Amino acid sequence: MAMSVVVSLISILVASTIFSQPNAMSFPQELLSTIGTAVPPSSSTSLSPATSSILGPPFSNTSLSPATSSVPRTAPPLVPALFVIGDSSVDCGTNNFLGTLARADRLPYGRDFDTHRPTGRFCNGRIPVDYLALRLGLPFVPSYLGQAGTVEDMTHGVNYASAGAGVIFSSGSELGQHISLTQQIQQFTDTYQQFILSMGELAATDLISNSVFYISIGINDYIHYYLINVSNVQDLYLPWSFNEFLASTIREELKNLYNLNVRRMVVVGLAPIGCAPHYLWRYRSNNGECVEEINDMVMEFNFVMRYIIDELSQGLPNSNIIFCDVFEGSMDIIKNHKRYGFNVTTDACCGLGKYNGWIMCISEEMACSNASNHIWWDQFHPTDAVNAILADNVWNGLHTNMCYPMNLEDMVT
Repeated sequence: MAMSVVVSLISILVASTIFSQPNAMSFPQELLSTIGTAVPPSSSTSLSPATSSILGPPFSNTSLSPATSSVPRTAPPLVPALFVIGDSSVDCGTNNFLGTLARADRLPYGRDFDTHRPTGRFCNGRIPVDYLALRLGLPFVPSYLGQAGTVEDMTHGVNYASAGAGVIFSSGSELGQHISLTQQIQQFTDTYQQFILSMGELAATDLISNSVFYISIGINDYIHYYLINVSNVQDLYLPWSFNEFLASTIREELKNLYNLNVRRMVVVGLAPIGCAPHYLWRYRSNNGECVEEINDMVMEFNFVMRYIIDELSQGLPNSNIIFCDVFEGSMDIIKNHKRYGFNVTTDACCGLGKYNGWIMCISEEMACSNASNHIWWDQFHPTDAVNAILADNVWNGLHTNMCYPMNLEDMVT
């Protein structure tokens, strides 16, 4: 009984925080600039038979310490390091060190991870960059705030991602502290400076220019800003104009990374959150139909980003930038769920309310017994099984071709 009372109290607190309108927040200065019009290219999805996703060796790494686990390898890594910038889709423990409600430092988060313990990953197991690190021959990448700060800890990569973070600085602020896109790039700048001081400018530049940067951010600017109409943003910006603003801001940040000698970038588009359990609950979907008006915004943003990535690739000498449309890969999984082995497509494995979409996952008792047959782990995040499939697609389009103009494997081999 005591447990149920505690869960109820926490649920009320979280719900009131997440769904409150932060009217006191000021309208971001970034949106005051006029954004030019971009013409989106066409997009298509191709289907391919599902095959087994990669199975990596066991790790003992957690978000609270550097990735020290050894991995049996017969060949050297394909790249020196993997650096990650983003939000909760790739956060491996940054928010464990912040004052925020957006935390995944308790069970059942991480119950199916290699250590069967919560690490700060918003999943029952691995996130996409874990699988990609294995593909690259690297250990799991530690969070920036979760490692000791020595150069040795960071030479195989650093994960700067922070749950709740967005392109707009204030996106997600109602949840508490987070590290925005601009702040994460500043953290990388600090890391780069440490490399230069430790190994010299030439060696540091060589490491950075040959490493892979994985960027997955933007969804919180919809979830925690546009869709809840902070500062009446919807009255000032139609969805298309807001999409252009976000994409144009990301374009400038990618240029900043290029100026820091970053040459290999994987930019990940937005997932179909209109199909996420939270919005099925919030928009009162009758039979689990996705919320089209939300998914339309996501598709438009992805179209603009794909156009911008193509433009950047042509304009930045020696750059190698790919765009991976996770919307395409995710919708392929949802539409062909039986082929992938999923039989629960609308309900989250862990949560409360219809579709388990009302409250975030805060208790082991709220979780289903088997997450592997679920597409969604909690309100917004996919299960480990989905992450494995999407990582396969980023690597070589194993299940669905969703990366343009090439896959990650083509970039590094």
